[in-house]
Amino acid sequence: MPQKVFVSGCYDLLHSGHIAFFKEASQYGDLYVGIGSDDTILALKGRRPFNTQQERLYMVRSIRYVKDAWINKGSGILDFEEDIKTFQPDVFVVNEDGDSLEKSILCSRLGIQYVVLKRTPDQGLPVRSSTSLKQTEPVGLPSRLDLAGTWIDQPYVSRFAPGWALTVSLEQVPNPYKERSGMSTSTIKAAKKLWPFRLPEGNPELVAKMLFCFENEPGKEEISGAQDAIGICLPGLNRHFYDKEYWPKVIESCNDDLILDWLEQHICLVHTNPRVPDFNVLEGADIIKPKVEALAAAADACWHAILDRNLEKFAQSIKASFEAQVAMFPKMMDNGVPGFIEKFKDHALAWKLSGAGGGGYMALITDQPIEGTQPIKIRRKNWL
Repeated sequence: MPQKVFVSGCYDLLHSGHIAFFKEASQYGDLYVGIGSDDTILALKGRRPFNTQQERLYMVRSIRYVKDAWINKGSGILDFEEDIKTFQPDVFVVNEDGDSLEKSILCSRLGIQYVVLKRTPDQGLPVRSSTSLKQTEPVGLPSRLDLAGTWIDQPYVSRFAPGWALTVSLEQVPNPYKERSGMSTSTIKAAKKLWPFRLPEGNPELVAKMLFCFENEPGKEEISGAQDAIGICLPGLNRHFYDKEYWPKVIESCNDDLILDWLEQHICLVHTNPRVPDFNVLEGADIIKPKVEALAAAADACWHAILDRNLEKFAQSIKASFEAQVAMFPKMMDNGVPGFIEKFKDHALAWKLSGAGGGGYMALITDQPIEGTQPIKIRRKNWL
């Protein structure tokens, strides 16, 4: 009769390293796998797994080297202790990363052979670990770029006139966007508390509303506008209509690849100075109906220019939207922003600051690449 071999782990981001480990462990006998529960992973790592325990159990049981698998009954580092006392395996196998004195002592006490394997990939495959995958694979939370009409997502603006805000969702970049730079990094930080690696599947509008409510917990004095959560969570190009309320009454989306490709060709970013500490963009604000109406009209014109792929009108509407923002919030131009505009005005058709201004990133509208700028990559609808 073959020996009973036991291994235990989370097996959340299942990869070739896990399979190679199962293959080698199965050479000692029939392989059985104990899987950490969702609650155990939450307690040990401070986050829920990307895949639920039932999904992980299904995947591990489907591997041909595995005789059977189950969810461990216990909790903590030795969540499998009750299971192996009942199951009584002949061999307990760990890889070198999972080796610990506690496991060795437990196996010695129970008369179980304790085997430590080196992390060895199958021939021709790279060394894989869950940690390295999280650092190198294209998973991560997206960002957003506000294009036109933003500020109207605040009721103290839209009460003068309703209107649209336009945003595009951006794929994660190798070097994260700098903080205090108008790329919604505070909302991204809030999102990471809910979803450490990537957005959940499901209705993106509901995901955005969940994020908005989570970031703006009861009692918060300054409410982050909904355009941040919507821009992050909804793929592609979106416009959202605000009328005296924090959440928009209507959201319209464009995920046409031709249009998104066109936007990518004509928008680039340049990093300006970050916002200084204690920056208050509301200082000296002058929010009146004609200025808000100008902002709303520019955003509406921008949407139609994009759908028509009319570069001239697109640039005009971006310029008009930014001028309307600055007219209401002149502090947006602090911290050396005019100098950056002067530097690029002869190379770009139009420009605007991302977010609340006062430093950060400047989006340039261009008919050709500009040296020293950063291209954008818009997140498509099929991105998970």
